[in-house]
Amino acid sequence: DLKLHPTLDVLVTGGRDAVARVWDMRTKHQIHCLTGHDNTVGTILTKTADPQIITGSYDSTIKLWDLAAGKCMTTLTHHKKAVRALAQPSFENTFLSGAADMIKKWQGKEGRFIKNFSGHRAVINALAVNDDGVVFSGGDNGSMNFWDYKTGHCFQKTETVAQPGSLDAENGIYAAEFDMTGTRLITGEADKSIKIWKQSDDASEMTHPVDMTGWRKKCLQEARQRK
Repeated sequence: DLKLHPTLDVLVTGGRDAVARVWDMRTKHQIHCLTGHDNTVGTILTKTADPQIITGSYDSTIKLWDLAAGKCMTTLTHHKKAVRALAQPSFENTFLSGAADMIKKWQGKEGRFIKNFSGHRAVINALAVNDDGVVFSGGDNGSMNFWDYKTGHCFQKTETVAQPGSLDAENGIYAAEFDMTGTRLITGEADKSIKIWKQSDDASEMTHPVDMTGWRKKCLQEARQRK
């Protein structure tokens, strides 16, 4: 993965050598080599405030980095599977991490755990969130889940459609991003396609009702498990 810093002329890259490298875009020289992961660095976030770099690795950990010092500030070990996706909203200092075991929401400064988004039973390769608080998670089996960022409620589940002539195994979703308006979702998929999705013009509260009873039962069950 690779990410540009939002305000500095800095590029951060991660790969199979288990390190994240920080590069000066003007001189093309390496500034830092961020070591500490034990497996592939699969996903990266960059921010304007510390921690300015967040990395997710296939060693199932997330690390928060001090960009100026080039040192790890915090290591999050809550996941049990490889962390393949990270996403952050524009409206608050939090972020999401996605793995095969769960999607987790974290406080952005110290990395304090906030809540789980449970129910997407797939290896999650892609996460995206728009300014309306709609979260998208895409799996390696083509599954697509849409969540409410604040509550963690999954309000829609669907699947992508592989291109004609593709194998059934080629319906995985590898990358996703909302456009600037937040109304179009762009996905990069295993069938070598880039797909653009839009909101249904016919969707309403009547056609897509929220299962509040099921949502309430799920919240109570998770609350009991935390005790």
